[in-house]
Amino acid sequence: MSDRVPDSGRPDTFPKLLRENARVRADKPASREKDYGIWLSWTWGQVGGEIRALACGLADLGIGRGDKVAICGDNRPHLYWSMTAVQALGAVPVPVYQDSVSDEMRYIYDHAEIKFAIVENQEQVDKLLEIKDTLPHLEHIIYRFPRGMRNYDQPFLDLYTDIQDRGRAFDAANPDFYEAAVDRATGSDIAIMLYTSGTTGRPKGVMLSFDNLIITGRNGAIRENLTEDEDMLAYLPMAWIGDNIFSVAQSYVTGFCVSCPESSDTVLQDLREIGPTYFFAPPRIYESLLTTVMIRIEDAAKFKQFLFRYFMAVAGRVGIDILDGKTVAVAERVRYWFGNLLIYAPLKNVLGLSKVRVGYTAGEAIGPDIFTFYRSLGLNLKQMYASTEASVFITIHPDGDVRPETSGTPAIDVEVKVEDDGEVMFRGPGVFQAYFKDEAATHGTKTDDGWVHTGDAGYLDSEGHLHIIDRAKDVGKLNDGTLFAPKFIENKLKFFPHIKEAVAFGNDRGYVAAFINIDLESVGNWAERRNMAYMGYTDLAGLDAVYDLISDCVAQVNRDLAADEKLHGSQIRRFLILHKELDADDGELTRTRKVRRSAIADKYTDLINALYSDTDHCAVEAEVTFEDGRTDIINADLKIREAVRIAGIQAEAAE
Repeated sequence: MSDRVPDSGRPDTFPKLLRENARVRADKPASREKDYGIWLSWTWGQVGGEIRALACGLADLGIGRGDKVAICGDNRPHLYWSMTAVQALGAVPVPVYQDSVSDEMRYIYDHAEIKFAIVENQEQVDKLLEIKDTLPHLEHIIYRFPRGMRNYDQPFLDLYTDIQDRGRAFDAANPDFYEAAVDRATGSDIAIMLYTSGTTGRPKGVMLSFDNLIITGRNGAIRENLTEDEDMLAYLPMAWIGDNIFSVAQSYVTGFCVSCPESSDTVLQDLREIGPTYFFAPPRIYESLLTTVMIRIEDAAKFKQFLFRYFMAVAGRVGIDILDGKTVAVAERVRYWFGNLLIYAPLKNVLGLSKVRVGYTAGEAIGPDIFTFYRSLGLNLKQMYASTEASVFITIHPDGDVRPETSGTPAIDVEVKVEDDGEVMFRGPGVFQAYFKDEAATHGTKTDDGWVHTGDAGYLDSEGHLHIIDRAKDVGKLNDGTLFAPKFIENKLKFFPHIKEAVAFGNDRGYVAAFINIDLESVGNWAERRNMAYMGYTDLAGLDAVYDLISDCVAQVNRDLAADEKLHGSQIRRFLILHKELDADDGELTRTRKVRRSAIADKYTDLINALYSDTDHCAVEAEVTFEDGRTDIINADLKIREAVRIAGIQAEAAE
């Protein structure tokens, strides 16, 4: 690696930042990966050499400026390095969700005009071989792990390490090539193309420049005082913008180490071993962790249950004030100290969050109760408002002023405004360049002066905090004019460990109704402790006792809504427990687990109509897709329950 600093001053691309990190912190860990139970580590100097060899090999293979290169697999250091190697050549990496089915991949590969693919293993190769004949641009596939590939003799397949060997020979014959290629790129060049989740239609290719990612990543690091000593666990999809900011941009900007888990099944164990200081998780992860906690508490001895409830009550009273450095009575501080010794610290240790200095959540809005639970334990958890088109950061909670009902204040150099119709708009250094091959969508989203339409409804309070109500298109009204915000209601339902997913209906209707997915692990554990027999999800979901359990959760949500000045009239009147889990493979959720409302409305029209009738049950037949691609038909007769609604000073009977 060269020791020279680019003449332009501060490095403005990832390959240039890599060169700088390899120069100033050559012996400091840059990447880790757990393999067969052992943590392997690479320094910045070693990573620089690995990426240089791969880039030269890819150049020898024919990858050039402007080519689109798909990257697909679990979080692996070598796949992260692939993105930087591709960028060093002036080509554009296009990460693809590793759990995508062939049809989803076909669309992205075709639309993005993917010429080369770098994938993890046989599974991803097989997906591409299935559709390769329909992809006219795809020329070559490179795979990282050779297991199972012995008899694959297609001429367009190559092993990752063979390409690196080829690159070392190319580098020896062309010693000036790599440095010249790195120097040719500038911050305004396209660094990556990331596809949106496609909640309302086909995914769009969001083109982001190096400046978008690096400036945004650096500003975020400045705001949170991130240093080269942070530890980050990279376990979320590489195709998601958040992972590219936290695991790539901020790592390259600050020089901290990024660790990759052994597999998706070992994330929680690996999280405990690494003990990250900087952590991001979408709400569903925090919900899942909370479910795990509640299950363990239910299985604990009575005395331990008493201690947990007592000290969590203490945490609820003063934990957040102590975290924010506010004045708290001495007696309460002493109680909290004992609570930390007996409950909070052991609990954070079990969850792998003991060392977290800064924790984030974003994506779907997190329920205020869940948010408050973690902060009361002493976890510095912050909510942010983010999007792919913003390179993540739009707003974020400032230290000392974290409010569960808001998404914080604008990030550094970001401006936020709310239009007269309530739509939130922003502009800043992270604003995307354009949607690939979609000029109309680009102009419909981004104004000529750089403001971006978010499609979200919200408002800024008097102290500059942003409140997001819901997707603007999803916010509606009941027939009597009552405000209906489905996500707000759904997030309240999902706070309960027994509820995994929820879909609320009510716009232009007489009342609110809901679909509910139970959490199989949580409810299954609850049922087993009561010696209740069941065979699978569908059987468990239909039990009267389970309906009673969920009825209590719905009633509590209605109590919360009854106290809300704007939403007290949108209490849930009727609900049913779905016969199957909503699934991305069935087109009901996006790959980031966002509800596809229109798809669900079309697919379950009969169930929705039943909720808005006087019937107490509804027969359903549905096709489900299993992980191996097989399909099957589920038949069920679903019960419909009336929910307990709360009348009072602020609640309306709505009869």
